[in-house]
Amino acid sequence: MIRFLFLSVSIVFLSFTMQAQNGEVDSTLVQFSGMILDGSDDNLYPIPFANILIRDEARGTYSDFNGFFSVVAKKGARITFSAIGYRDVDFVIPDTLVEDRYSVVQLMSQDTINLPETVVFPWPSRDHFKLEFLAMDVSSELQQKAIENLAEKSLRQMREIVPNDGNENADYYLRQEAQSYYYLGQTPPMNIFSPVAWKKFFDAWEKGDFKKKKK
Repeated sequence: MIRFLFLSVSIVFLSFTMQAQNGEVDSTLVQFSGMILDGSDDNLYPIPFANILIRDEARGTYSDFNGFFSVVAKKGARITFSAIGYRDVDFVIPDTLVEDRYSVVQLMSQDTINLPETVVFPWPSRDHFKLEFLAMDVSSELQQKAIENLAEKSLRQMREIVPNDGNENADYYLRQEAQSYYYLGQTPPMNIFSPVAWKKFFDAWEKGDFKKKKK
């Protein structure tokens, strides 16, 4: 998603630059930039990685660690600022601008959600908790439900359906980057010389993964 937004912003900015070089500047475009700050109190902390969405064009950008952002938009465009833990804010770029630049300082207020109170009473000891847990009466229906949920088939389906969270996506991206830099400047080894690849091949052969499945 971040790469898609960055690519969209880059294409729009490149188009704007080429038009400027050819002397055909689009008067409806403006370089919209500014700071996003936490306006809940007088300290005015920056809000890093907040989302800036251009509603009519379904594209946008995000603020950096210091709360700064910059994006090419049209005059009169509706902008939505959003961040986790803050209320969304809508802003409309004035359509009467003369200059091709416009800067703002956008304040956002925290969105506090009060959850009902939960009181946790600890067990006297670990052994006492173990005895109470083992003595807990579980109905056959709940037991069967737990067995079905923990079955390998159910877990495999959940792994295929449930999307990765932010940490998993970041770890996957870093592993891919590390793999690309590991053999930088040299030819990567072929899997035919890898004992791990041969082990996976023989395991797949024993499980029958290479057999033709009947439709």
